[in-house]
Amino acid sequence: MKTIQEAVESTVRKTPFIEEALHEKLINVSSLARIILPEVDKLLKKQVKVGAVMMAINRLSPASELRIRKNIRKFTLSLGDFIVRSDLSDYTYKNTKSLLKEIAKILEIAANNDDSFITVSTGIFETNIVISQPLKPYIKEFFTHEKLIHNVENLASITIKLPEGNLEQSGFYYFILKQLAWADIPLQEIISTTNEMTIVVKEKDINQTFAILMDMKK
Repeated sequence: MKTIQEAVESTVRKTPFIEEALHEKLINVSSLARIILPEVDKLLKKQVKVGAVMMAINRLSPASELRIRKNIRKFTLSLGDFIVRSDLSDYTYKNTKSLLKEIAKILEIAANNDDSFITVSTGIFETNIVISQPLKPYIKEFFTHEKLIHNVENLASITIKLPEGNLEQSGFYYFILKQLAWADIPLQEIISTTNEMTIVVKEKDINQTFAILMDMKK
């Protein structure tokens, strides 16, 4: 059987932004207690008084989060260069046997063009392709018989060089993406390799996205 403290902790920590806002004194504890009271009652299978929930909220320990945030801040200060690209297109196709052959063709063309940009992410049921303007004609030529699921134009990307050890730091990606979520910037795609992270957004959002990421390095 869970205690009130455990029920409150699990409820608060599974809700984005609440824990950080609490530690920054941005949330009224009394109001939060009333909001999460139904969920706490459900977890404990009994009615709990608001006062008890408030006490549990006030006892939440920030030590773990503060330690993680401190480590992440060290990482963000050592982020590498940002590379910005504009005039990108995003295509998502249904996976087929022929699709891989067509992708191989366009990758070969991209390999011989230093100005081109292409990323390919293959999932179980679909494949996503983000390309720069010079490669668009080849998409139309090679993928004529493939099933197009989704297409977005007028996109831009920022590629971030990640510091060594990023795979061992919990919460690193969350810390970056949280800043963009707070700014209400919708992400079109997130593409990552071991030491690089590429964020694709609409062109109208690229300046704000760049400013937010640059601010993280200061």
